Amino acid sequence: METTTKLKPILRKFLDVRARSEEICQPLEIEDYVVQPIVDVSPPKWHLGHTTWFFETFILIPNLPSYEVFDPQYNFVFNSYYETIGARVIRTDRGNLSRPSVSDIYQYRKYVDVKMTEFLNSHHMTNEILPLLELGLNHEQQHQELLITDIKYILGHNPLFPAYRKDAYQKTNESTEKKMLHFSEGIYEIGFDGPGFCFDNEIGKHKVYLNDFAISNHLVTNGEYLEFMEAGGYSDFRFWHADGWSWVKENNAQSPLYWHKIDGKWMQYTLNGLQEVNPDEELCHVNFYEASAYAAWKGMRLPTEQEWETASSCFPWGKRWEWTNSAYLPYPGFKKEPGAVGEYNGKFMVNQMVLRGASVATSPGHSRFTYRNFFQPELKWQFTGIRLAK
Repeated sequence: METTTKLKPILRKFLDVRARSEEICQPLEIEDYVVQPIVDVSPPKWHLGHTTWFFETFILIPNLPSYEVFDPQYNFVFNSYYETIGARVIRTDRGNLSRPSVSDIYQYRKYVDVKMTEFLNSHHMTNEILPLLELGLNHEQQHQELLITDIKYILGHNPLFPAYRKDAYQKTNESTEKKMLHFSEGIYEIGFDGPGFCFDNEIGKHKVYLNDFAISNHLVTNGEYLEFMEAGGYSDFRFWHADGWSWVKENNAQSPLYWHKIDGKWMQYTLNGLQEVNPDEELCHVNFYEASAYAAWKGMRLPTEQEWETASSCFPWGKRWEWTNSAYLPYPGFKKEPGAVGEYNGKFMVNQMVLRGASVATSPGHSRFTYRNFFQPELKWQFTGIRLAK
């Protein structure tokens, strides 16, 4: 088998990605690593262990003959959803794992990083393994964003509202003139096509026919969404999907996540601590139901993912994951890879909506205009926002 000639750059990338996960956790106290307030939020130490397990399970065990597993029990603890790999701790129980300890998991990471360095510098690392290695790196970058969003949920639901870091992810809004961008009906192409990495759900560049549409060049701001709230948006069923209206009533929904009305003022928990809501800042932490209701209240709608991708070169994006009005479905010709890797995206193509773009929590180099993120319509703990279309 041909040995790859790109070992050194790949090793540097591997070490940089691995270091960033630990850098994200650096401001945490030991107690913060274990908390799991809701099923969608995993404890930070679980993320650190799971991303390490990925490299151990999919690269080192099958490809490095001398490799000895760090702890045979970790496969049960850190397997997420891979049925092919075997039994695992159910997702709701991740916060009950006081052991392995945080120090154990950091030792696990160090052990695997040393072995991966040995592997990447050996003749066992071949060109055939490169795609799997790239998947592992992008997988860890996905978990880096999940780490940030999960840490925010953990600290944001602590009654003390502790700051994660005083200088965390402060970005100003765009100063460009707000306007609608118009696109003529016609045939457009979407999907990934070119060199570099992408996930399997982006593959399959294909043509789509779009009617005339217009899309906003800016994201909805806190102040604009507050107008919807003050106009009774959460109490008027006419703007909501049936499922969304049921969600409003069941959860007594009144505002985006992390908003609190204190002494007559709307306050917002941020990674910098509790602050007064800035009306000019891009709205964050709304779910698909809320995004759709706001769009209906404005007499508009959410863009489809095809419209979003077609127009994405004409406006700035990357501060918020943007809800689209598209269900998460396979592109034409999509095929799941054999084995555990095939479980990565395909089996989730039901009951979820597509988000496009990226967010302030997305790792550097991990965004592209063809990226298809996806979540259930009721979820809003990610850095999600709204862009309008008509």
